[in-house]
Amino acid sequence: MTNARFSLTRRRLLASAAAGAALTGLSTAPQRLLAQEPVRVAGVYTVPVEQQWVSRIHLAAETAEERGDITYTFTENVSNTDYARVMREYAESGVQLIVGEVFGVEQEAREVAAEYPDVAFLMGSSFMHDPDLPNFAVFDNYIQDAAYLSGLIAGAMTESDNIGMVGGFPIPEVNRLMHAFMDGAREVNPEIRFQVAFIGSWFDPPRAKETAFGMIEAGADVMYAERFGVSDAAQEREVLAIGNVIDTQDDYPDTVVASAIWHFEPTLDAAVAAVRDGVFVAENYGVYSYMINDGCSLAPLGTFEGRVPEDVMELVAQREEQIRAGEFEVEINDEEPRSS
Repeated sequence: MTNARFSLTRRRLLASAAAGAALTGLSTAPQRLLAQEPVRVAGVYTVPVEQQWVSRIHLAAETAEERGDITYTFTENVSNTDYARVMREYAESGVQLIVGEVFGVEQEAREVAAEYPDVAFLMGSSFMHDPDLPNFAVFDNYIQDAAYLSGLIAGAMTESDNIGMVGGFPIPEVNRLMHAFMDGAREVNPEIRFQVAFIGSWFDPPRAKETAFGMIEAGADVMYAERFGVSDAAQEREVLAIGNVIDTQDDYPDTVVASAIWHFEPTLDAAVAAVRDGVFVAENYGVYSYMINDGCSLAPLGTFEGRVPEDVMELVAQREEQIRAGEFEVEINDEEPRSS
């Protein structure tokens, strides 16, 4: 990862690890806290914190820690076979809120939560919450609003009417964003064809890059970069890219036109407040990712300012205003997208 802000993250690893060690051996505290006491939060991640999806959770947690709302420690690169063990270790250490992503360990994670009813779990999941497991809330990056807006721009920028889309896995969290993007692109240009592929990994830039190369050779002149590596291919072949979850235009100033940005802060802040007030329950925190809740946004055009047709940018501004006012609803389609 070349983004500079993550260099700082890596330098903080030792400090974060030390914070985690300091928690070991603490007994479980009462769930209700005094207002000034920070909530003890731990993150359990199956990928590096540089990976774009997890990076948004990590950034929100660091921001909350800097405000004094929480203390934060984390473990990254946890394999699915070790995930339940790491969850238990944090639960035993006295943390009050565990956040992470359980797409590959859905059942195991819920079994751990059932063992620790006094610990709150806020986990990225493909499934909804279960009222019978009241301490296990779920979330996902429902940033379909921003993905749709980025699709409007992509539809205006393709000259070949051929857009390539490279995703990790065809799960709802990925599928809904792809469909929203495709809906936006078709609204501007109904003639567009889409090449869709999934690489079977959340973090394999070389495989994503090779997949993107194949799509570009097949005529794609705009790439939807759901995974790292796609923008590298687009840059090398001098085609355009649309980013997802984070803004990488600084790294690809002549390639990345726009990006759908996920802001995890509203999600985490709501969960921390619920834990602090002793009212944390099983619910779907995904709604905090909606644009109307400031959970997502369209990145500024930056280096592409003035290069997107003016009428399309007027449409983007109109749709964003309608979305934020609750007057326009982007369809949520969790079905696996197909090439057209």
